This record gives sequence, structure tokens and C-alpha cells, in this order.
Amino acid sequence: MFVGCIGKPSTGKSTFFRAATLAEAEIANYPFTTISPNEGIAYVKVKCVDKDFGKKCNPRTGYCLNHNRFVPVRMLDVAGLVPGAHKGLGRGNQFLDDLRQADVLIHVVDAAGSTNEMGEPVEPGSYDPADDIKFLEVELDMWYFGLLKKVWDKLSRQVVQLQQQTGKAIAKQFSGLGGITEELVEECMENLNLVKKLHEWSEKELKNFASMLRKKTKPIIIACNKVDMPTGKANFDKLKEKFKDYILIACSAESELALREAAKHGLIEYIPGENNFKVLKEEELNEKQKSALDFIKKKILDVYGSTGVQQVLDKAVFELLKYIAVYPVANGKLEDKDGNILPDCLLVPENITALEFAYKVHSDIGNGFIKAIDLKTKQIIGKDHMLKNRDVIEIVSKK
Repeated sequence: MFVGCIGKPSTGKSTFFRAATLAEAEIANYPFTTISPNEGIAYVKVKCVDKDFGKKCNPRTGYCLNHNRFVPVRMLDVAGLVPGAHKGLGRGNQFLDDLRQADVLIHVVDAAGSTNEMGEPVEPGSYDPADDIKFLEVELDMWYFGLLKKVWDKLSRQVVQLQQQTGKAIAKQFSGLGGITEELVEECMENLNLVKKLHEWSEKELKNFASMLRKKTKPIIIACNKVDMPTGKANFDKLKEKFKDYILIACSAESELALREAAKHGLIEYIPGENNFKVLKEEELNEKQKSALDFIKKKILDVYGSTGVQQVLDKAVFELLKYIAVYPVANGKLEDKDGNILPDCLLVPENITALEFAYKVHSDIGNGFIKAIDLKTKQIIGKDHMLKNRDVIEIVSKK
């Protein structure tokens, strides 16, 4: 799974990426700081099942803090997009191409309105961040439309000449965009009532199809960043009212980065996504650091309930992509062959069956599937049983 971090330059996108991953990313207040995409590992948060079994887990990947399991996902910080990116403005063509592998997109918006459409600094509050939400959707839709338009004549002739199924032909042509399946193409065509032959589609119909396809394969969550600035909260409230069909999260990436760095150095105890932290080494904090932590507590955590960074990640994976977290174990003791307790937690699509999950664990386990055991209920489940979030599953297979 790939989570893409996108937005115009200077919105705090690279700060958000670094806060989520603690990877080194160049951060500066000028356009196009990021040229090549940064890649790192972020973590989504799940209430761990270890407490349910009275155990202490030791993950092989990710980590667990106070019964909160943090499961790794790959994250990509793509350089800034500006209006006209699909026409090649800025570094648009290259940056859009970097998004092909993303399953879900986090759009980091400067909610304080302190940067214009090109990412250049302006007086906070003088620019309307709603324009950024609109322009980026247009750029992504036009990117998809451009890719379709480029090959449409050839593709439509090919479908007729080779008597191919329309959905299958389109899905094969655009498989590189990720998530485009024959079933999805046919679903979009049905929703738009596109029953005629491809060469008869109008340009407007093709644009509508491209837009629906993009929304299905590159869903977006909005991280309303910089709410720590004076103009941030009022703008965030306006954005929520204006974009009711979107998921918008108030966010202060700078605050999250500060908290994670402080926790990393043992100065505070902090669980990402929580509304508080505990100072561990007050004597090692200077006055500037104390003031910063006090600001974060009173102006961010007490007001919004979190910095928003962890919530954005969690909602992107669990609400937009509709994934669930499932724990595979080798035996009733919740161990792997090396004795690790609850070593793995896998993120998988909802409505996954026990057999499909077995294949996710390992192809040999799927091939040799005999049965599975739900270790919470102690019940034997068959191959067609649908798994639920936070299930703990022992899979019995032929050796």
C-alpha cells in the first residue's frame, strides 16, 4: 500500500511527511523544495489485541505503545503541484507521474491562507484555501483525462477490430495507474450510463468517466495544515462548511513533528494521535522548548484533540480505503515459530475471506489451506468466512 502526500508548494507537506515518518526531508519556505519524491514509512494506529489476551506483544514490523499497535504503510511525498500541472506547468508531468503507485492521497492544504496558488508567501488570511482544494481535484481529473484522451482513438478501434470486452480493454490499458480493474471500469460506465461504443463517447463523457475513475482509484483526504496560525481555525471552520462531502482534518504538522522529536529524544512520553503528553525530563528543556510544548498543549491538543497527523493517516487507510487490521498467528499461544507474541498485523481490504487472507500471509499457506480458527471466539471458520477488523486468526494448512 502506498499513501501519497500531495499539495501545492510550501503548505507544510514535507513537514507533514517528516512528522508522519521521521524521515529526513528538506523543509524550506519556498516553492519546489522537494524535487524528487521522498519515500518513507508511516504508521496507522490500531487498538492492539494484546490486552484482550492478557499478553504483551512484540511486533516484527511496526511497534506497540501502551496497547496501541502502529502498523507500517509506505508513504510518498510528491513535489508541489500548481495550477496547470497537467499541462506541464511547474514540474507537473513528472510529479503527477510519481502518483501512479499511490492508493490514497493526502492533500496537505495551507488552511491559514498564508501562501498563494503558486506556494509563494502572502499575508496570512489573504488567500482562500478553498481554491487549493478545487484546483488540485481539477489537475488530477485532467491528468486522468489526458492519459485516456491520448490513446482513446487507437483503443476504441482496437476494441472493435479485436472484438474485445470494453471493461477489460480499458483496465488493461491503464493498469499502471493502480486499482483500475475490469469490474471498476464497468461500474463507472454503468453509473454514467455509458452503454454506447467507445468511439461514440463525447469529450464531456470521457471527462466524466476519467473523473469518476480517478475518484475511485485515488481517493483524497484533506489535511488542513497550519491551524496553529491565527487565521487557521476560522478558515478551517469555513472549509468544513463548504466541503461537507470531503473528509477534512484540522492539522498542525509542525506541532506533531516537535512532539515526535521530543519523544524520540526521551524528553516527553507521547503516543501519536493522543490529546496529551507527559514531560519526562523537564530539567533538560530550555525556555523556548517549554514555551513550544505549552503552546502545543493549549492551542492545538486542547482545541482539536490532536495534532491531526495520525488521524489523517488512520482515516485515509481505514475510512477511505476501507482496510481492516488482522493478526495472523501460528498457534493458539499467539506465537510465531520463534516465540514472538502477535508478531504480525496485516492491513487488508474489508470483506476479505479466510482463504484470501491465507494467501496474503503466504502463497504456500493459501495453497494448503485446511481451516482457520478465530482465536477470540475459539471457533473454527471456513475458507469463505469474512474476517473483521482486529481478528486474530490461526490458519491450519497442509505442510
